[in-house]
Amino acid sequence: MSNAGGGVLAHEVAEATARHSYGKLIAFLAARSGDVASAEDALADAFAAALDRWPVDGPPANPEAWLLTVARRRLVDDLRKRRSDIGADALEAIASSLSIAAEDMGKIPDRRLALLFTCAHPAIDAGIRAPLMLQTVLGLDAARIASAFLVSPSAMGQRLVRAKIKIRQAGIPFQIPERNELGERLETVLDAIYAAFSEGWMDAAGTDVARRDLAEEAIYLCRLVTELLPDEPEAWGLLALMLYAEARRAGRRGAAGEYIPLAQQNTALWDASRIEQAEAVLRHASAMGRIGRYQLEAAIQSAHVERRRTGHANWQAVMKLYDALVTLTASPVAMLNRALAMAEVSGAQTALASLNEIGADARLMEYQPYWAARAELLLQTGAMAEARHAYDVAIGMERDPSVRQFLEAKRAKAI
Repeated sequence: MSNAGGGVLAHEVAEATARHSYGKLIAFLAARSGDVASAEDALADAFAAALDRWPVDGPPANPEAWLLTVARRRLVDDLRKRRSDIGADALEAIASSLSIAAEDMGKIPDRRLALLFTCAHPAIDAGIRAPLMLQTVLGLDAARIASAFLVSPSAMGQRLVRAKIKIRQAGIPFQIPERNELGERLETVLDAIYAAFSEGWMDAAGTDVARRDLAEEAIYLCRLVTELLPDEPEAWGLLALMLYAEARRAGRRGAAGEYIPLAQQNTALWDASRIEQAEAVLRHASAMGRIGRYQLEAAIQSAHVERRRTGHANWQAVMKLYDALVTLTASPVAMLNRALAMAEVSGAQTALASLNEIGADARLMEYQPYWAARAELLLQTGAMAEARHAYDVAIGMERDPSVRQFLEAKRAKAI
């Protein structure tokens, strides 16, 4: 199959396999070699070979098995050349294990959850755990992760390399830890899953397939965690939170792709089935009697959803839930959102006073939603010059063209 149509099909199959199987293959290769970087290099070579051969030969019947076979050869060769600490018997065992797996993909267990907990090991620097999970389990590149974590791509790349070396040198096992060790790593795992979902959520229009799939993948990973740890309410809380958010995806953009803020969204466009799932999951979490950040954030989403049933937003409930969230986390982002809820309950002037109290927090100075919120409240109180300045800062920070246009339209009213 050497025609152009065959080439397009081969690329489509390769892209689909990368989206659905990258983390699974990396987890499987790394679990057997103990070397995340070598597993990534081997799989990258396998994908390069696929893009070379599949347009000519046609995509294989089982793309995962084809990729695993090629990656296995490269991985074993790489380990033989670079890892003098691995004996011949160990290399033979790795090669044999991978060969058997490549012949029968149906028997390959999904090791992504084990890889998630490996990345959350206490020996790994806390600040790099979530980025490491995003790259190894979900396949995000360093530049994309760097953008989400507000560091330069080169710095993020170096930190990821060091983390992978740490895993190899420390001999951190690629396995789900004992139950008594799970709890301390759970928060990191959940934070990483939510970071992945947030990255996918940024594609509000849903036109970027990779990002949309990233949100779905995060929901899938969280479901895996709830299956592993059914008695952990925060895992259920995060699942509910993501389901609520994903349910509103269709309402976040207008017919021309324009940004629509939550309070102005057409609730008829929200996914009723997902909302019902989210409500059931949140009730399940709440019944366990241990409240946490993700359950509170999901409860805030539930309060917003009430508008779909009653036609009216329940800002009093939202305000009380943000009070609880601020008490629990002391998060400046939670304080910011609490101020916005306060504006609905007590007016813009009161909310602006509250916002001024947290304005000294340096972390908010680089946070676009802070400047957008400040601009809106200043606009409502008639402080036009200050509002224009705040809008200018927010517009300068915003990456999404639709949101930028929305902010520019609001700025035009500050005259």
